[in-house]
Amino acid sequence: MAKKEESCAVGIDLGTTYSCVAVWQEQHCRVEIIHNDQGNNTTPSFVAFTDHERLIGDAAKNQAATNPENTVFDAKRLIGRKYGDHIVQKDKILWPFKVVAGINDKPMVVVNYKGQEKQLCAEEVSSMVLVKMREIAEAFLEHPVKNAVVTVPAYFNDSQRKATIDAGAIAGLNVMRIISEPTAAAIAYGLDKRNNCVGERNIFIFDLGGGTFDVSLLTIKDKNFCVKATAGNTHLGGEDIDNRMVNYFVEEMKRKHKVDISDNPRALRRLRTACERAKRTLSFAITTNVEVDALFQGIDFYSSMSRAKFEEINLELFEECMETVKRCLTDAKIEKSSVHDVVLVGGSSRIPKVQQLLKDFFNGKDLCQSINPDEAVAYGAAVQAALLSEGIKNVPNLVLLDVTPLSLGTDIVGDIMSVVIPRNTTIPVKRTQVYETVYDNQSSVGVNVYEGERTRASDNNLLGFFTLSGFPRAPRGHPVDVTFVIDENGILFVSAEEKTTGNKNNITITNDKERLSTEEVGRMIQEANFFKVEDEKFLRKAKTKNDLDSCIYRIRKALKKDDINSLLCSKKKKDICSAINRATNLLDGTNEKDDIVVFEDCLSELESMLERLKTVNQNA
Repeated sequence: MAKKEESCAVGIDLGTTYSCVAVWQEQHCRVEIIHNDQGNNTTPSFVAFTDHERLIGDAAKNQAATNPENTVFDAKRLIGRKYGDHIVQKDKILWPFKVVAGINDKPMVVVNYKGQEKQLCAEEVSSMVLVKMREIAEAFLEHPVKNAVVTVPAYFNDSQRKATIDAGAIAGLNVMRIISEPTAAAIAYGLDKRNNCVGERNIFIFDLGGGTFDVSLLTIKDKNFCVKATAGNTHLGGEDIDNRMVNYFVEEMKRKHKVDISDNPRALRRLRTACERAKRTLSFAITTNVEVDALFQGIDFYSSMSRAKFEEINLELFEECMETVKRCLTDAKIEKSSVHDVVLVGGSSRIPKVQQLLKDFFNGKDLCQSINPDEAVAYGAAVQAALLSEGIKNVPNLVLLDVTPLSLGTDIVGDIMSVVIPRNTTIPVKRTQVYETVYDNQSSVGVNVYEGERTRASDNNLLGFFTLSGFPRAPRGHPVDVTFVIDENGILFVSAEEKTTGNKNNITITNDKERLSTEEVGRMIQEANFFKVEDEKFLRKAKTKNDLDSCIYRIRKALKKDDINSLLCSKKKKDICSAINRATNLLDGTNEKDDIVVFEDCLSELESMLERLKTVNQNA
């Protein structure tokens, strides 16, 4: 039985702002969303570093205002990107923490931990969040968790998807499958709400989260889930809405109080928290107040935000969402009137203006809000995880056909992108295209593999390349077959063949150029273990100090009893008081570097004295 339980994998929604973990409960034949130690089903994707400890989740977010430079969030917006990327350059201006260029132009987050500067890549930060989600699952299941299905935005490219797998490896997880967030949400909706539907239904998933936006159109028939098209923006979500509100109030501070808080990380963090709270309130209220005491230079900030003003400053973002919706339907070649259900996913989908625009676009169709938008993605990931786990029965035997989010192809003369597999092609898929040599007596050809939608090949993402040689002497125009194959896991294989000689060459796209090397992953796993040991040492020390404080209280309470006091000689009283003073000074001391052994020895001494006092009391 233990082996069977341990084989069960979990589903993790690794979000930009919040993450969620779920597991298939075989005995109940349903998915269980797992709550964290705070009792919440979602956990902030925040990691913080202090002079004494590392914090993850709620604890990290709760202290963000007092430690903004060392509180890291939005790591998902860095993962798989280059430092020189214009998106990274735009975001780093808004973040209170520092981001610098590392090796191979990899963005690195700079933090101070225990008085030392550390540089962390996005995979490391994301791995820390994944560790937290794994620990939440292990506490619930009461056994170790090794396997997981992790979700990513539908529009994540190859390097971003594989960087997420690297983050899982650093966290000690075997990422069995990476699946798209809207697809996972469709599984949740299809199983939980449409289990008994008859015939074919077109389901439109609208997923507006904290940092990314995805839409997908799926066809569900019986237990077959077929993705027809997907579109999105990996840099559009609730964080961008918060940013616009923050900028609005920063300008208001300039007008009203003649001060600029844009260079004060602590003030901006407190204002951002107030804006996030106001955004949530405006989902059900017409107006709300934004109040922050002593925001900057002792100035109390007070303002109000109406829903109309909120919609005005964010209308451009909302309209961008609707353009993406139109693009998805066009790619799927399905009329909006043929869509049966529109399902809302992601916390930002609760915004009334977003819902109104979506409802108007679909000609007044009621939007499905019956599934929890914060938990649906983790729900679907847990179902997929159960399907991939050995020995798990009673799982719906669904068939999931996903699509490739970006076009794949090679370059031809003039740096033109020749698409072999267009975006939104159902996978698994195999496509062959015939190319021709461009010179007389050409003896070899180079095959460069790209992903992207730009006309110029070099503007797209180069995934890999190889050379096919040994051609016979022939005039230009000699044919070469190039074949692209994507398997059910989304792994790309590219091969080329010259028919007359039978010469072949191929490549499996692992994107090693963009991914962390085996050595780097190994080093980061060691660092993750270091952080784990340091966290355990801190908790051990904190518990010892707490026990010491409790022991002091109990001894003082015992000494106040007359029957005990009268039986103790003056020397014993003096020894006890001396020990209490040493312990109190130790607890009140500012030297955090005091070794835990010092506290444990002191605790052991006081506990012995407390036991003797109990004996005296019993004999009295």
